[in-house]
Amino acid sequence: MTLVIDRKPRVAQRGDGEGSVQVHLDPTATIGAAKVFSVYGKGGIGKSTTSSNLSVAFSKLGKRVLQIGCDPKHDSTFTLTKSLVPTVIDILEQVEFHSEELRPEDFVFQGYNGVMCVEAGGPPAGTGCGGYVVGQTVKLLKEHHLLEDTDVVIFDVLGDVVCGGFASPLQHADRALIVTANDFDSIFAMNRIVAAINAKAKNYGVRVGGVIANRSKDTDQIDRFAEATGLKRIAHLPDVDAIRLSRLKKSTLFEMPSSPEVDHVQNEYMRLAAQLWAGYEPCEARSMKDRDIFDFLGFD
Repeated sequence: MTLVIDRKPRVAQRGDGEGSVQVHLDPTATIGAAKVFSVYGKGGIGKSTTSSNLSVAFSKLGKRVLQIGCDPKHDSTFTLTKSLVPTVIDILEQVEFHSEELRPEDFVFQGYNGVMCVEAGGPPAGTGCGGYVVGQTVKLLKEHHLLEDTDVVIFDVLGDVVCGGFASPLQHADRALIVTANDFDSIFAMNRIVAAINAKAKNYGVRVGGVIANRSKDTDQIDRFAEATGLKRIAHLPDVDAIRLSRLKKSTLFEMPSSPEVDHVQNEYMRLAAQLWAGYEPCEARSMKDRDIFDFLGFD
């Protein structure tokens, strides 16, 4: 029997995390009518750069955008806000987790072009669970009715997905986007992320939305892997120096001086945002076994 609640199909017979060590999530904690995207990829691959510029692109389409950083480093939104904003967990600790004492302006910060920014933060190193942090953040946003007037929510999630806690944004997402480069390590991590998304898709409405090739002149290895596993490359962002400079300037690509390279990347983000907003069929992706992908990638 399949239940449908708030557009999220759930399989009733199997509890979330069953047969694994994943954090057990609250199945009633849905976001609502907004389009929700979770951005994953190997650590350091450019997820925050991608998320922030995609947020700006959505905002330039006239959408009300909320970006949620899900990394203890709390640096997802600094190019939007020009600062390292306080995290939800830091703010909650200050009021001994009495969320009723908080105001929205205590933990939601306006960034470039009106993008609203939240940094979930994380537990101290070696303690706690990232899933709890994400859950508390969504709960707080709902308590203050901050999701009701939002068109797009982007979760920017740290690193590879080996933990159910860090996979918890998939509970809320419609589409999971994977950022990768045209190299072995990035694609190997992407393969594991596909497995994590498919695991969550058994209980939630999330599906693989596609692959964003980042920091790559070529995409031959990405495309070979995508063809073999049912993935789709939905964007290609080349390795241009303006992206590196924008991070140093604490700015998005949309604030950089115009040049052929900058204009090209901006246009690619705008095209991607329009495509994601319009909607499209998700990927019927399948992951490879580690040994199989090891043998598959590379050149003879």
